[in-house]
Amino acid sequence: MLSYNEIKPRKFIVFNGEPYEVLDSHVFRKQQRKPVNQTKLKNLITGKVVENSFHQSESVAEAEIDKRPIKYLYTNKGEYWFAEKDNPSKRFTLPADSIGAKIIYVKPNDIVDFLSFNEVPIGIDIPIKVTLKVTDAPPTIKGNTAQGGNKQVTVETGANINTPMFINAGDVIEINTDTGEYVSRV
Repeated sequence: MLSYNEIKPRKFIVFNGEPYEVLDSHVFRKQQRKPVNQTKLKNLITGKVVENSFHQSESVAEAEIDKRPIKYLYTNKGEYWFAEKDNPSKRFTLPADSIGAKIIYVKPNDIVDFLSFNEVPIGIDIPIKVTLKVTDAPPTIKGNTAQGGNKQVTVETGANINTPMFINAGDVIEINTDTGEYVSRV
């Protein structure tokens, strides 16, 4: 059980009988009243986002999310194909709405975590930082860096990332998958 102030981002809770991921939380006091935790919760089955306030006397159960490593294979007509990590013959597909937008940072044959709640698939979890090769980068124009400019490059998965001007095609860069931002050159 989690008390009201332990409900923090990236935690999974059971709320109204369904699994939710905590997206945002803010503990505050209104004048002389007791503290309240104002949260934004995302339903892991439907994807719906709701807001809820947890008071000091309330507690919720932590959701037991099963994680197991799987291998991403390919995308075909809006379906994402995966296989068991150690047994490539056991293949399965997941629809685009359960995968989320972070799939653009995953290359074929990368290992990701498959998330399920009571044997119901709810999505995938990818590492916070990934390294990808830059496939297309516009040339740097002299005199364009007075304000420390950025340029948009394309990485091997097709994602567009804002990077500093010194990044060129063929470089390998590290990307934060939570924010979609450039971290460093590898």
